Amino acid sequence: MLFEDILGQEHIKKHLTQSVDNGRVPHAQLFVGPEGCGTLPMAIAYAQYLLCDNTNGENGSGNDACNLKFKNVSHPDLHFAFPVTTSSKAKSHPVSKHYIEEWRQLLKEQPYGNLFDWYKLLGVDNKQGQIGVDEAQDIVKSLVLKSYEGGYKVMLIWMAEKMNIACANKLLKLIEEPPNKTIFILIAEDEEQIINTIRSRCQVLHFPPLAEEVIIKALIKNYSLETSVATKIAHQSNGNYNKACDLVYQDSEDLQFEKWFVFWIRAAFKAKGNKAAIHDLISWSEDIAKTGRETQKQFLHFCLDFFRQALLLNYNTTSLVYLEPKIEKFKLENFAPFIHNNNILDISNELQEAIYHIERNGNSKIILTDLSIKLTRLLHKKAE
Repeated sequence: MLFEDILGQEHIKKHLTQSVDNGRVPHAQLFVGPEGCGTLPMAIAYAQYLLCDNTNGENGSGNDACNLKFKNVSHPDLHFAFPVTTSSKAKSHPVSKHYIEEWRQLLKEQPYGNLFDWYKLLGVDNKQGQIGVDEAQDIVKSLVLKSYEGGYKVMLIWMAEKMNIACANKLLKLIEEPPNKTIFILIAEDEEQIINTIRSRCQVLHFPPLAEEVIIKALIKNYSLETSVATKIAHQSNGNYNKACDLVYQDSEDLQFEKWFVFWIRAAFKAKGNKAAIHDLISWSEDIAKTGRETQKQFLHFCLDFFRQALLLNYNTTSLVYLEPKIEKFKLENFAPFIHNNNILDISNELQEAIYHIERNGNSKIILTDLSIKLTRLLHKKAE
């Protein structure tokens, strides 16, 4: 993956290429950015620039054999670690090397993909993956060996916030004092979830969401869309190229989430003094509880975003509103007046608490039923 293949982020490309050209490569770096902004493709392009001596330019004019290995994501000095879980392929002690073929498939098909896409590809979206202590032992073993081609070794840890405490503690010393010519690149969406001792040892690089113009150009180039269609999709994607691609194929999980959300909101509105609607809320909670925990968490994050968009519309900040509900007879402008200063914080807190409990393997039926009953009360609160 070359820098020229990465969408936007020109200032970051310039910073990374200059650091290599000037021989000032930090041994531990943390790339932080929202989903779909290109942290993973950028990290791979950076590793390729470093390992293949592509210092005559950004377009891979260095070592051809090395660049070919990168094209197949099979360079022996590029190592990966990412969240995994047990499956039919690895029934115990799962580590990244068990899923390297699937990983190459993800990088080929969805380099801007998210954790949910990764679990879906593995067929384990009913489980929660992590980077555990077994992975840390594998990382230590692979990095104590000399590099295959005599130059740098790069360890790329994707979704580093999924490292558990045991793994983070085991890697701490290695990240602080790595072997000679060993580079760590950690990639995260939420740096607050990474323990301070790891964060403090990394040079942090923050990635902004992609500009709308960048996504429009990419959609026109890659999908041959009309400019007007690409513009609409780019606006709805909110700087997330992964979401933009999903919207092109109309297979975004957001479409299903929107159906669940609208049914939930309608039932919650009716539930005040209406027994039948309470039954609807309970059966809704049971249906959502049957999905995987990752799906539940993704859906609740979607709900948070939906409420935020309604609030922005209610307070007339229309330039920040990108959501366009596709459900029949559900209009964001009709829903927006019910989300205001007197209930938004409580709604947000309840959703985040539900996510917290689902992450910690709480009973989904109870968590979602409790959330639904609380939402019923909150939606009927009057604005101050």
